[in-house]
Parts: sequence; structure tokens; C-alpha cells
Amino acid sequence: MKMKRILSILNGKSILNVKLISILAAVIITSTILFAGCNLSSEGSEENTSQKGTLEIIGSTSVQHLAEIMAEKFTDKNPGVVINYQGVGSSKGILAAKDGTGDIGTSSRELKEEEKGWGLKEYVIAKDGIAIAVHPDNPVKELTTEQAIKIFKGEITNWKEVGGSDKKIVVLSREAGSGTRGAFEELLKIEDQVVKEALVFDGNGPMKAAIASNQDAIGYVSFGFIDDSIKTLIIDGVEPSVDNVLAGSYPLSRPFIMLTKGDVQELAKSFVDFVLSDEGQNIVEEEGYIPVNK
Repeated sequence: MKMKRILSILNGKSILNVKLISILAAVIITSTILFAGCNLSSEGSEENTSQKGTLEIIGSTSVQHLAEIMAEKFTDKNPGVVINYQGVGSSKGILAAKDGTGDIGTSSRELKEEEKGWGLKEYVIAKDGIAIAVHPDNPVKELTTEQAIKIFKGEITNWKEVGGSDKKIVVLSREAGSGTRGAFEELLKIEDQVVKEALVFDGNGPMKAAIASNQDAIGYVSFGFIDDSIKTLIIDGVEPSVDNVLAGSYPLSRPFIMLTKGDVQELAKSFVDFVLSDEGQNIVEEEGYIPVNK
């Protein structure tokens, strides 16, 4: 009799344990399904927030290098996006923003008074300096602003007049509509006064290559194009450097601007927001330009 009662009790506990195990298993399975569902929902949300489409950017060749690196980083995050950049000069970039032929226009100079009346939205994405440069073998190391003005206007024509060799100065300049040229001439107050014999080059790259290949040449390039193939000149006792631009002591600096007009498409807004984000401004700094949002 006692044996039967013991078996009955043990049997009841076994049934209870089985029930508890079954309940726990059901809870675990349900939780797993819900967790998986949350993950799927999260993945779907991320996929939905990924940008898609094509973005046309038109403008400054000075801004081009930086903008293309930004575009590469942005499209890494948004594989469905294609960004095309046409480096045709600041004036054409500003017109592209005005006329709507580009989603974003870019400029490496301040807008002129007429352009400011076109209803454009300006986003300063970085600052840049313009360096006056010569061949590395040129003994001249520095100029005053006044000497630079006279050289580019053709009033000083021999390097010996500024402490160099007895050789004719070969003046190099940029094409009409170039933001670098516009900013350079405006900063030196020599708009449309550069010597007519100046050799003209389309883009900072060709300008740098021309300076590097001619010992008697003098030209100017964006800070982002400075390397050991050319020698940059000290101006008014101040070296062309990012720190000196930030300090306000270097006289030849300018903004990099992105421009839109009217109702901005979502993709263009997202790209500009990325450029101005901490990540974008870190890229500005890494590329040798001057961030504006740090």
C-alpha cells in the first residue's frame, strides 16, 4: 500500500516536470520567433532607409577632388546611388544650380552680387587656401603681396627683380570661369588684369604639372594639390598652411560651396547633410582642406 502511494507521488511529479518543460520550451520557441521577426523588421528598415537614385553635381574643379571622395564614401553606404561630377568651373556650376541642369552646383569662390540674386541656397562645406608656387629649383622663397600683383600683371618680368636668377618670368594662369582663378584675382584685386602672355591651363592638375616642368614658371594652385613636385612661396612673411588660414594670417584663402535652388530633392539633401556631418568634415580635414563644422 505504501509502495503504491510513493509511485503515485513520483508519477505526479514526473507529469508536473514534463508540463513545466513543455511550457518553458514553448516560451523559448516563441521568443526566438519574435526575436527573428524583430531582426527581419530591423533589416527591412535599414534597407528602406538606404538612398537610391542618381545625383548630378556640376562645378568647380577645385571642389571636384573632395566631392568625389565624399561621393565614394556616400555610395559605399548607399549602393543604390550613383553620383556623377562634372568639373567645368565655378561659374558653370553656379549656373547649373540656377538653371536646374545639375542637382548640386559647386563653387570655389564667393558668389558675385548678380549671382546672389538668383535665389540659390549656399552650403559652405570647407575652406581652402591658394598657394603661389614655383619650380623646386627656383631660389625665390617668398614674395610680398605687392610683388605677386606686379608679377601677374606683367609689371615685374625678371626673377632677378625679386631676388632670383636673371631669367624671364613665365606667368601661368587658369581658364576663364575657374573658381581658383576668380578667387585668386579677387583676393589680389587684379580681376581681368593678368598679363595677356600668361599661359592658361584648365584645372589645378595641369597647372601643377606645368609649374613642375618649368624652372622659370610661376602659378597658383589649391592647397589640396600641393606636393613635392612644386615649391610654395611664403606671402607677406606667412607660409601657406591650414593653420595660417584658420588663424586668418594667410591672405589667399576661399570657401568651397555647394549650391541648390528651390525644392531640393531628398537625395541631394542627404548628400549635403553627409558632407557637413562629423564624418564628412573628418574627410575634409584628412584631404588637407579646412573643415567648417568642427
